[in-house]
Amino acid sequence: MYIFRWFYYIVSLILFSYGLTLTMSLQYLGLHPWDVLSVGLHNKLGFSIGTWNIVIGVVLVGVSWKLDKQYIKFGTFLSIFIVGFCIDFFLWLDFSFTATNSWLDIIKIMIGIAIMGIGGGLINSARIGSGPRDGFMLSISDKTGKSIATVRIITESIVLLLGWILGGPVYFFTFIFTFIQSPIFQFSYHTGCKFINWLERTRITDTSISKEG
Repeated sequence: MYIFRWFYYIVSLILFSYGLTLTMSLQYLGLHPWDVLSVGLHNKLGFSIGTWNIVIGVVLVGVSWKLDKQYIKFGTFLSIFIVGFCIDFFLWLDFSFTATNSWLDIIKIMIGIAIMGIGGGLINSARIGSGPRDGFMLSISDKTGKSIATVRIITESIVLLLGWILGGPVYFFTFIFTFIQSPIFQFSYHTGCKFINWLERTRITDTSISKEG
């Protein structure tokens, strides 16, 4: 199960990265606040979007480490570099949607958001380590006593403002991104947890039977 969890975790990271890349190809409709910041930094200062994703992740982990180490695990560091690398790799392959500037693009970006939600839920269901963004907001919530929802709204509003100042793509989908992604994330997370728990119970049962035999 230990090996399976890691395989499951890495595949989920790749899936999440691909969904994010699909939304990048339709960024004129708007991106998630954190991705607005990555694109804004890319436009202003150069370096790849994946590189900025890594830099932001490392900074967030650094802050979380100072505030509360409980959310930082090896999987957290691994996720930073896998997602950053995969974003650049998928963009380099140009293995994504092509913008048509029609209503079809709305369906396409919703597919990308859905894939991100599924991947994000599965990543967390592996329980190998919180992502840098999640760990950061959980740490802030613990230290301030504010709800996770409040911390998320404040944090993402600040990030969005910085990204907008840097010229990142802020449009309609930027403001409804979370409302689409969150329920999909929640469903994926609970489904993933049930699946892993089922596998663990099955393995324990099989082990007990083999020992009795």
